[in-house]
Amino acid sequence: MRTKPADHSDGAAPEHALKRAARHAHGGRSQLIEGVIEPLSLSWAHETVAERLRRQLGTRAADLHCIIGSGDLDLPGSPNWYVPDLAVVPAAVAKDAGALRPDQTLLIVEVTSEADADTDRSIKRRRYAEYGAPLYLLVDRQQRTLTLFAEPGRLGYTRITGPLPYGTPLHIPDPFGLDLDTSGW
Repeated sequence: MRTKPADHSDGAAPEHALKRAARHAHGGRSQLIEGVIEPLSLSWAHETVAERLRRQLGTRAADLHCIIGSGDLDLPGSPNWYVPDLAVVPAAVAKDAGALRPDQTLLIVEVTSEADADTDRSIKRRRYAEYGAPLYLLVDRQQRTLTLFAEPGRLGYTRITGPLPYGTPLHIPDPFGLDLDTSGW
């Protein structure tokens, strides 16, 4: 008995196959950037910045019934599967989720590394806006600056604070309503 070939004209099957490959490549520590599987390899200096942010955001995230993590973010209809350095996500949404969309987060944080700084500065900024991430914080370790992007739209973020040099407090708006202390970074 011969079966009819699957119709992949909408591109969904190849997209899902590519995203599955990205999730399983490099021991599950990889992401898909514009169709290219990129392994994640983070330095301790990188992790130190992420931990400082996690500590400052932690109490407010708990008050908001959110968790802070670096779980998978799917960008449906695109060749992208991201693993942000941090994301603040409502606990009820994350509870049973394998992957979330950027619009299901309250805040996404990317901390640049030598290998991925340009991706975080441009590609991810554009895609996070396109997929409705309400707040995107870019911590640029190479330039020693922080930039907060807010009010996403299909053409990008419409409100940008920064880049601010390390040592300058950065206000994270509602629902957080807190100032990040970047002194000593």
